[in-house]
Amino acid sequence: MPAAATIAPDTLIDRLRGITGPRGLITDDGDMAPFLEDWRKLYKGRAIAVVRPQSTEEVAGVVRLCAEAGIAIVPQGGNTGLVGGAVPGLDGASILLQLGRMNRIRALDTIDFSMVVEAGCVLETVQRAAADAGRKFPLSLGAEGTAQIGGLIATNAGGIHVMRYGMMRDLVLGLEVVLPDGSVLSELTTLRKNNVGYDLKQLFIGAEGTLGIVTAASLKLFPQLRASRTLFFALPSLADGPKLLSLCREFTGDAVESFELIPRQGIDFATAHVAGVVDPLEGRPEWTVLTEISGRSDERLQEDLDRLVEEAFSAGFVTDGTIAQSEAQAKALWLLREAIVEGQRLAPGIQVKHDVSVQVSDVPAFVHAASEAIWRVHPDALINPFGHLGDGNIHFNVQLPAGASRDAVEGVSDITYRVVDQFSGSISAEHGIGRLKAASYARRCPKPRAELIARLRKAVDPKGIMNPLVFRAAK
Repeated sequence: MPAAATIAPDTLIDRLRGITGPRGLITDDGDMAPFLEDWRKLYKGRAIAVVRPQSTEEVAGVVRLCAEAGIAIVPQGGNTGLVGGAVPGLDGASILLQLGRMNRIRALDTIDFSMVVEAGCVLETVQRAAADAGRKFPLSLGAEGTAQIGGLIATNAGGIHVMRYGMMRDLVLGLEVVLPDGSVLSELTTLRKNNVGYDLKQLFIGAEGTLGIVTAASLKLFPQLRASRTLFFALPSLADGPKLLSLCREFTGDAVESFELIPRQGIDFATAHVAGVVDPLEGRPEWTVLTEISGRSDERLQEDLDRLVEEAFSAGFVTDGTIAQSEAQAKALWLLREAIVEGQRLAPGIQVKHDVSVQVSDVPAFVHAASEAIWRVHPDALINPFGHLGDGNIHFNVQLPAGASRDAVEGVSDITYRVVDQFSGSISAEHGIGRLKAASYARRCPKPRAELIARLRKAVDPKGIMNPLVFRAAK
């Protein structure tokens, strides 16, 4: 933890204002409040101030001042994280560094298929800028209208297109980072091949602001594919999901953009509580998948899909299905997928959310094993395992009856994570560790890994000022 502050609060505020100007500093409790509570309302903190710099130089100045004063810094992007990693503690002894004013697109090169953006750029803005230039930035997730690039890098965000384009880690070519002493590491290269030793950018991707503050990034762009189809299939059983995925990849030349598992419980949550959501198929199948497949031309893609559908039915991997015939129909299918989250939130009871991953071929066995383990303890629980079957990342969400105790909620997570361990999976597939999973992470982190991380953190941030609560289990 950081040492005690060495600068009086009033002096600190004056010096912060001198760095960022009046518009870059918020000190009123009411004005700070929206920044000091996480999106899920699990964590609420206090801060000396919310600092909103507008340039890398201002960020560096703020960090140098905090290093001198022994003041902890909690970086924050769009505050859409799900594990409490961007909210300070209750001691009110830190500043919250909010990067939303750093939102310029510095460069976009259509020949190089790259762009350089600042950390505060909203993901949707980056997607639109790439599209306007005839290119594609493929990261896509539910919070793309508010999530910022810096936070997405800090948490190594995933989303629905990971199986084709990779995680955020795979989309970053270079970074500009302010280090804990206020110096600036500027490696905004757009080179694809740069083999000069340590790939330092990887230290900061997924580090959740514990080693430095990302202020800008060089990102990969991709061609816009001219044809795309959205398909919705009913499965005879969950075990047929990975088999259908394999078939889709084989018959389309690995052109599957996304492959999402949607269970009956998820459909019921969505249709019951979110306006405009429609169940696409009759017969109420227990397991369905939503997949998007792209290609270079409508004609070639349609030929591939005709062969794929014929083979999928012939092999017995699907029992029913529909292909969106218009953009409106495709949006309706994706609305169902996105509405699962909101539908469960609005349903009666207490939701217990998990972001886990196992090997793709193990998803059916994991879902069944985890469900049976929870039902043995909570036979009235509603289980809603949905999400990114294409890369093995399942949001294994559980709904307990209203009034369930905190011990019951924590017990459900313990059961889920023990089953994840049995499958050699991960308790955090795409959301990070933050504060929410710190204790569970600490219990599972092998000693050599934990010691190396501690040494690295101490070497880079000897004063311990960078997001000190993240990864650290409460004692």
